[in-house]
Amino acid sequence: MAGEESAKKQVVVIGGGPAGLTAGYELTKFHLRPVVLEKESLVGGLARTESYQGFHFDMGGHRFFTKVEEVKKMWQEVLGDEFLHRARLSRIYYDGKFFFYPLKPLNALRGLGFLQSILIVLSFIRWQLFPYRREDTFEQWVTNRFGRRLFLTFFKTYTEKVWGISCSELKAEWAAQRIKNLSLKTALMSMFIKPKNTIKTLIEEFDYPRFGPGMMWNAVKAEIERQQGTVRLNSNVVRINRTANRIDSVVVRHQGSEELIRGTDFISSMPVTGFIKALAPSAPLAVQSAAARLTYRDFLTVVLIIDQPHLFEDNWVYIHDPSVHVGRIQNFKNWSPDMVPDPTKTSLGLEYFCTEGDAMWTMSDTELIAMGRQEIDRIGLASAEDVVDGCVVRIEKAYPVYNSDYREHLSVVREFIEGLENCQTIGRNGLHRYNNQDHAMFTGMLAVRNIVLGQHNDLWSVNTDQEYQEEIREQVTEHDLEEVLQGALTEVFLKIDRVALGLSVGLAAGMLLFLATLGLVLKGGTIVGPTLGLLGQYFPGYTVTPAGSLLGLLYGFVSGFVIGWAFGFLRNATVFLYVAVVHRRAELQALRRLLEYF
Repeated sequence: MAGEESAKKQVVVIGGGPAGLTAGYELTKFHLRPVVLEKESLVGGLARTESYQGFHFDMGGHRFFTKVEEVKKMWQEVLGDEFLHRARLSRIYYDGKFFFYPLKPLNALRGLGFLQSILIVLSFIRWQLFPYRREDTFEQWVTNRFGRRLFLTFFKTYTEKVWGISCSELKAEWAAQRIKNLSLKTALMSMFIKPKNTIKTLIEEFDYPRFGPGMMWNAVKAEIERQQGTVRLNSNVVRINRTANRIDSVVVRHQGSEELIRGTDFISSMPVTGFIKALAPSAPLAVQSAAARLTYRDFLTVVLIIDQPHLFEDNWVYIHDPSVHVGRIQNFKNWSPDMVPDPTKTSLGLEYFCTEGDAMWTMSDTELIAMGRQEIDRIGLASAEDVVDGCVVRIEKAYPVYNSDYREHLSVVREFIEGLENCQTIGRNGLHRYNNQDHAMFTGMLAVRNIVLGQHNDLWSVNTDQEYQEEIREQVTEHDLEEVLQGALTEVFLKIDRVALGLSVGLAAGMLLFLATLGLVLKGGTIVGPTLGLLGQYFPGYTVTPAGSLLGLLYGFVSGFVIGWAFGFLRNATVFLYVAVVHRRAELQALRRLLEYF
């Protein structure tokens, strides 16, 4: 873009979170002077760092890990050596026990017990053989990949705490984004073998700023201002003025007074529901109605300062216990020692998921801190008597909700916004999409390229299902058609994972033979297990003895794995041949119609 054209651009960015600040930062590289408007007193949005009595705490725990090279480059440009390289340690609290996540064999087996482990594997086999044909909901998506018993054990309670709705109402898209490529197979394999490809849910190492993610966004704010851009805090956008399909200006409320700010181009990361509501003249009634039906989940963090130098090693713990309200607990000292000013103390962040205006949201800070003290003591991570101080931070519209009809309403809102000539929405709330910090940043980068370079990047398609291509394909290719066909076939004939089925059948068979052998040994008698002992004819060295039970475990696993793998192979091959025959018949029928036409 020519320098003269550049000088005519005045870009107004609504929102000072990762998406908005990244957009402002990128605009300064093109010698533009953006105005960034943030309604809070701190930048960073959900990724900001709050402070209390010198203690720093993160709103949600933000790992700095990405596959987007542009994002990684910006992180290094801004903070460089201020990053700490951290090892991930997180556990699941369930049924009074702690489970490592990612799973570890002995820990998982000890926590669940042999019987529960066998039932989980058998449940997985059942759902591999007879899965849900449609995966519309979170419950269906998870059950098809893990089995129903594991869904009820490790997914249902926590997920319903987070969203406040049943897993049968939550759409499958959320699971596909947040735990993409993770299944019982990958979870089991990760227990024994380090996977070649990194699955986001199983990240074991990440970077983290010494003073939390807010350190990054304060530095970005300073850089924008150094390049003569403006970042205005405590500036709430209350009205967005438009003429037909163009935004002319925004009205900002700051310290009780209102101010008009004009611009040639606008980028917004404010909640899309608030964006539609603030338009003047108002959006069409259908758009207003659709936006009003998009909902969010809010949360609050109860920070407890504990008079103990060390409590536990985890970065965070997921609480899958329905007897307490807390959903997740962050240990800020384990993210970075610099987050805690006094080495003799520890600070914890207890995260409670709620909805603005409900009973939990409206509890006083004193009541919330008291509840946090009781629940941390009940779980056993710290003693209530050691809690010496605390504070509460509330976060509005933290998570866009993927309920049963959100897609229909969002499409109406999206169509209207895409019709605005000089305005783009970005980030988690601007797109009503559960994106990570790096995805939000990337939407800001692409929005700037659309303005300055005249590109046509589709910001709505940036999410965790992509490999983050700079240019979104605009032409339908043969490969695209093949993907559509493959997707349709997958919905009708769900493919059985041979390795996962083999592992499941093997584990079940090995455990059953192990327990059966031990049971007969404990039962005793003149001749121990004569019938089961006949297996020694097929399994060399096997006997109904304590030592034989271990050999039986191995033989059972190997035999079960072979049987499960073979069944999966034959089933998939049969389906493949059937589909190939159907496809061939369709081709011949199409050819006959073509010849008849000529």
